[in-house]
Amino acid sequence: MAGKTDSVTIRVPYRNLKEAEREVEMVGVEPNHRIELNSPSSSSPGVVPNGNSDLSPQIPPRSKQCSLIYLVLSCTIAAGVQFGWALQLSLLTPYIQTLGIGHAFSSFIWLCGPITGLVVQPCVGIWSDKCTSKYGRRRPFILAGSLLISVSVILIGFSADIGYHLGDTKEHCSTFKGTRTKAAFIFIIGFWLLDLANNTVQGPARALLADLAGPDQRNTANAVFCSWMAVGNILGFSSGASGKWHEWFPFLLSRACCEACGNLKAAFLIAVLFLTLCTLVTIYFADEVPLTLNEAHRLSDSAPLLDDVQQNGLESSRLKPDIAVDSANGRSDINLKHANSKVEDDQNHGFNDGPGAVLVNLLTSLRHLPPAMHSVLIVMALSWLSWFPFFLFDTDWMGREVYHGDPKGSTSEIKAYDQGVREGAFGLLLNSVILGISSFLIEPMCQRMGAKLVWALSNFIVFACMAGTAIISLISVKEYSQGIEHVIGGSATIKNASLVVFALLGFPLAITYSVPFSVTAQLTADSGGGQGLAIGVLNLAIVVPQMIVSLGAGPWDALFGGGNIPAFVLASFAALAAGVIAIRRLPNLSSSSFTSSGFHFG
Repeated sequence: MAGKTDSVTIRVPYRNLKEAEREVEMVGVEPNHRIELNSPSSSSPGVVPNGNSDLSPQIPPRSKQCSLIYLVLSCTIAAGVQFGWALQLSLLTPYIQTLGIGHAFSSFIWLCGPITGLVVQPCVGIWSDKCTSKYGRRRPFILAGSLLISVSVILIGFSADIGYHLGDTKEHCSTFKGTRTKAAFIFIIGFWLLDLANNTVQGPARALLADLAGPDQRNTANAVFCSWMAVGNILGFSSGASGKWHEWFPFLLSRACCEACGNLKAAFLIAVLFLTLCTLVTIYFADEVPLTLNEAHRLSDSAPLLDDVQQNGLESSRLKPDIAVDSANGRSDINLKHANSKVEDDQNHGFNDGPGAVLVNLLTSLRHLPPAMHSVLIVMALSWLSWFPFFLFDTDWMGREVYHGDPKGSTSEIKAYDQGVREGAFGLLLNSVILGISSFLIEPMCQRMGAKLVWALSNFIVFACMAGTAIISLISVKEYSQGIEHVIGGSATIKNASLVVFALLGFPLAITYSVPFSVTAQLTADSGGGQGLAIGVLNLAIVVPQMIVSLGAGPWDALFGGGNIPAFVLASFAALAAGVIAIRRLPNLSSSSFTSSGFHFG
């Protein structure tokens, strides 16, 4: 109408600008027409004169506060996933050796974790952003991933029985000491599926909580999510530490599945039931707003962190509308041809969000990082070279070096090994408790000391603890080899010292799971490519060391006669190098601006 005075807004997305939001306002002689050139982060959609939705529609952030109980019930899935992850950490490296896979090759199986973390999780994150299911963006992925977790843990738990029926051996598991090839193959399939499924669920679960939380509830939502993860960790490690499952569920035992297998099978079945309950609660209470088809066609955050100046200029020129103002008649002519053609191209074809494209973009982004980020990546990589051997062999170390057991030895050695594995799971439980408590201390520590010193301190503590495990192992093995009667099955002093090491490692682990991500957020806040991609690049410094350790730890240990001491010695040197480089190379960031990202498990 002629008498209408409301302005009409058109929003056109800029790509990869160095500012989080850039708005150019052009007002012609006709005062009721305004054009805004906004970033995709704009929260309010515009309307073009023909009544269609704007060129870059966005999901408006939730403006109302949610009740605490609503947030708590909406993210119970975190506890279910973490329950299974805790069992995986504590039981699966020892269990694969009971199927006849040697210690030197058991680490190869863990390659799936870093591979899926590198490729699957970023892709699932992008796909869930653009999912147009009527059930919401995140819940379909959470449901599919939970179903896949259930299938994978059943395969793992029943791998020995499946291998038995496929013809591995008819000999009873208590006497057979050879390799059960078919059972091991089923186990590996289940193990890799479990890692893939975990990465499928974790990203959408976190994104779901961010979608549901109000603008002032980010810290509360993160605390709730991490609390559920702590619950899952405690329950999972408690289940792994229990040696009574086969007594409570004797029907799970068979000729192919003895006590250790029965305990693992029962624990994983409980994990399936718990995960099912958590998934149903999350899906029922999480009230997602479905994404429309037009809203799914928006710019992705999978482009490089910092495009060069020429590319930024090219993108800007492609999106900039042609405007001609006729001062004689007081009217303006606006040509949106370039903007429309660009947006239509995005809508028709979209960005290539496949695994290859995501990986290439992550690698390309390395050369666009702020200079200080290179030091962060080096320290992060060295930190994970020290952490991952512990994650791989912690419970196996307890069974072998502390309790002097052997998963393929005599009956007494097998029992000693199983007891050591359960004690290792209890040590991980202590580790999780200390980790959770320490998480609340990280922010004040960083504000007082600075994130640089706190991160360096964590690496020096890891160095001391990893060196301590090697010293404990040498003393324990030496005493045992001398035939001292009181150390048969492990010295009480050695056992207690080992548990102390497990508990102490909870403090630096809380720092490792929090400070590097907060440092990255500060360094890349103005980089223009998106925090999500910056974290994705940081993830490279986690998964690449994991691949190195997975490929090399077993053969490295075998080179020095087996056991876990060589891997832990190498881990201690990596932690020491990380601490020194952190002191010398990391930037001094503003202590007052540090905000903890919350603790994380798995």
